[in-house]
Amino acid sequence: MKKASTRTRAVTGGAIAAAIALGAFGAYSANATDEDTTAAPAAAVAKADAKNKNTTRSTHLTIEAATKAAQATLDAAEKENQRVSVAVVDRNGNTLVTLRGDGAGPQSYESAVKKAFTAVSWNAPTSELAKRLAQAPNLKDIPGTLFLGGGAPVTAKGAPIAGIGVAGAPSGDLDEKFAQAGVATLGK
Repeated sequence: MKKASTRTRAVTGGAIAAAIALGAFGAYSANATDEDTTAAPAAAVAKADAKNKNTTRSTHLTIEAATKAAQATLDAAEKENQRVSVAVVDRNGNTLVTLRGDGAGPQSYESAVKKAFTAVSWNAPTSELAKRLAQAPNLKDIPGTLFLGGGAPVTAKGAPIAGIGVAGAPSGDLDEKFAQAGVATLGK
């Protein structure tokens, strides 16, 4: 077997030493406590974030809050003997929670998601948006939207952070009434 040159052995040894050192640092970092990782005070971090014009902060609905709102929505429908599906989506239209009530029709699940997406996208109840179709009928052509009553936006500080959609009741007015019940629970 050919013996490696001194230079090759030095480079290889250096690479191995660096890998070991980085591995030890990574293990230390992974095991660090909260006290170890708070080198910069929170105020300094917030100040640095405020100066960065390339980033933004946004408010999001927690899964716990989304689930609470969805259950309150479903409960409101069940009190009136309505069989509905409920969907809660985040600001970006991603589904957070869906509940399909006992006996809800198969079409109600997808319709609820689309109504929630539509409500958060335009920050308006879908019954209001349905009225806008007279002036702009091509709105209905936007993928993933449904311009029927039953969707309600959830806002924080005047900005939309989520949407609640309901489908399956005999009318969009009822669907929207139940969606509003879910929104109302978030204010408590």
